[in-house]
Parts: sequence; C-alpha cells; structure tokens
Amino acid sequence: MSIMAEFNVIIEKGEDGYLISKVVGLPGCHTQGKTIKEVLERIKEAIELCLEADKENVKSMKFIGVQKIEVNGKVA
Repeated sequence: MSIMAEFNVIIEKGEDGYLISKVVGLPGCHTQGKTIKEVLERIKEAIELCLEADKENVKSMKFIGVQKIEVNGKVA
C-alpha cells in the first residue's frame, strides 16, 4: 500500500559548506549534499527509508513555523 505524505525539512549550511537537511517529526532522518537539488533528492530518499524502517511510529504533525532566536552566551 502506498500513501502520500508531506514532511517539513530544515536545511542549514554547515561549516564545511555542505547543506544539511533534517526532517521535522522523523528523528534521525537527515542527510547532506553540496547543492539544494542534491540535498532535496537525498532527503526524499532518506524519508522513504525512514518510513520503511519505522512504519508504525510515524505520526504526522502540523507545521506551525520556524523562528530564529538570538541569545547572548558562550559557544563551545
């Protein structure tokens, strides 16, 4: 059985210049790539693998938003 599902993906740029993508709501589902096209292709594959591996524990969450928050403090 095949179902259509949507997931929210966060993409950040690492110190080495690679793009790192993480799937909101699928812990451990992440990948990286050199370009947006590459990272989007790879994260789609990663989502499919995560869904196959953990079919029973995937729960859809409603996306609310992303907020950048600035704080003063020491960075390790």
